[in-house]
Formats: sequence, structure tokens, C-alpha cells
Amino acid sequence: METREQYARCLVLAGGGFRFAYYLGVHAAAEDCGRPPDLLLGTCGGAIAAAVIAGLPDAPARLDWVASTAMHRFLRAIRPGDNATLPRVLGGAARRWVMRTAAPRVPDLFHDYLFELPEVLPLPQAPLPDAPALAVVGGRLLFGPADVGAPRAGRALFEQVVFGPQRVATLLAGCSAPAADPRWSGGAIASLLQTETTMPIDDAVRISVADMFYFPSHASAGRHYTGGVIDLFPIELAQTLAHEVIMERKSPFNPWLALPALRAVLGLDGAARLRHVHAQQAAAWVDTRDVGRNLRSHGVGKRIDWRANRIGLAVPASHDAYVAQVRMQWDYGYRKGMAALTRARQ
Repeated sequence: METREQYARCLVLAGGGFRFAYYLGVHAAAEDCGRPPDLLLGTCGGAIAAAVIAGLPDAPARLDWVASTAMHRFLRAIRPGDNATLPRVLGGAARRWVMRTAAPRVPDLFHDYLFELPEVLPLPQAPLPDAPALAVVGGRLLFGPADVGAPRAGRALFEQVVFGPQRVATLLAGCSAPAADPRWSGGAIASLLQTETTMPIDDAVRISVADMFYFPSHASAGRHYTGGVIDLFPIELAQTLAHEVIMERKSPFNPWLALPALRAVLGLDGAARLRHVHAQQAAAWVDTRDVGRNLRSHGVGKRIDWRANRIGLAVPASHDAYVAQVRMQWDYGYRKGMAALTRARQ
């Protein structure tokens, strides 16, 4: 029978977008402080970092992987989709900002997105035998393409899912989905947390990064899934899974873009959710609220191509410039991780 014993320490890798290399620095700091996690809980871009940590033996190898030509080529190959024109992007954002109802209609997560992901995500083949356990957060769609545009009429459209080993599933059995809590949820997310133990890691990671409006939903075994944005800050899951939790203190959501998108698609009040998370207890809080300011020019981000009238991604053209960017992210994460863990010892 699979053990119900909690893990000793969980590092939550919560979001990060395509600046996910800073999580490698946070993890390296935890190792250097003698507090390595035996569980990694990843969402969105943090799921990529978690898979790299679990699949490679040490900090230099992990940094080299993220700074590799393969990862650089992958990021350079992300292309704008048909909906990435400025009028469509700005018009959609304006409509969502004006709309105040929580997820009033079934969203089109199959066709309404900005970017096309390359087919293959460059990840290590599998976690190493002595690696920390890996759990990934995603969302499962409870609707199909034929339902798009119909009134939601109070029904749940999503399930919060954790992909991981049987031990994780056993510990989370019967748990409520944190994303469905009525303090911040408008009912579009089902109340019971789901787990899956057989999802391949590369599929789980692709699911977690497939956030609405950025990338299309990901199909696997006849089901469709959306990103880890369904629960970017899964502190309750981490507390259930481990005795100690190391987590970030995150900056607020963008009130013009992110908060309306969360409300329109997932029926979530992202600001209320984040306030609740920050009020919880953790063994160490890694303060990354200044990540946007410190890494604004050192990470992949959106850019406007005025000539083409489209939204694109700003990825360094040269591999050397990309490597320098990744190292800046790693250094930032290491500094922040060391500061948090040093405070936690005092």
C-alpha cells in the first residue's frame, strides 16, 4: 500500500512564466542551506523548472540545460497565432475588463489564444531515482468545442488536477480543490480536487504551461486540459503534502489584464485568492514581488510588432544573449532563496 506519510519539505514553483530559470536558483539556495526539498510542486512555467530539477543531478547541469541551444531554439520557435493581432488582443482585454460576471459563458480555449507552442518541449527524459518527487498543477476541461459560447448557467467548467506519483494522490485523496473555494470562486471550478498518476511528465508540464489566452488547451488521452493558472499558489496542497513549505510571496495580479481574464474564464477573484495565500504559514517565504522590475529585461516577455500589427514574444536572437539572460534569472533566484532561508533560520 502506498504510504500516507507526508514529505519532509515541499518547494512550490508557482508560475514564473518564461523566467522559470530563477526557480533553479531558489532550489540551489535550498540545497546550499541544507534544506533540499523532497517534493517539487510546480505550476505554469515553474513546472518546467521542476521537471529540469528532478531530471538532472546537480545545479550546474540544470542551469546548463535551461541555457542550452535546445531550450533557446524552443523559445525562439514559439510563434504568434491567428488571434495575436493588436485589435483582437486589445478588444478582448477591453471586453473582459468591462464584464463583471464570473465566467458567464463557456470560453473558447481551443481556438482563442495568442501563441503556438512547438511540438516538443525540451525536458530531461525522466526524474532520476534519487530526485525529489514531482507534482504538477493543471486544469481539466468539463466541456468540448461544441459547448463554446453557451451560457454557463451555474455549472462547473473545470476540475483542478494534480499530476504526480501515487504517494501524492494518496495524500490528496478526498481533498477539496483550493481553486473552488467560494471565497474567491464563482462556481466555474468543481469542488473536488482530482489527481492523475499516469500522465507522462512532458504532457503534465505542457498542460501546466497552457494558460488560457496564451496557448491552446492541451489534449491527452481524449481529454482537454488548461494551465496551472487554475491555482497558481497551491499552498494548501503543499501543506497537505509536506511538513514544511517553501513558497514565494508574489506580486499582485495586473488589474487590467490578468484579473479580468481570471474572472471571465475561471470565475476567480485572483486578488482575494492571493491575499488569502499570503496570510498562510510557510517555513520560508521567498519574496519575489520585485521580479518584474529586476528581470524586466532578463526574461522572455510579450512585445508589440507595430509593423505587423501583432503581439509576439521577445526572445534574444543570439544564444549568448539568451545564456546571459538565464544566468541573471538564476542569480536572482539564488539571492532571493538565500535571503528567505537565512531569515527562516533566525
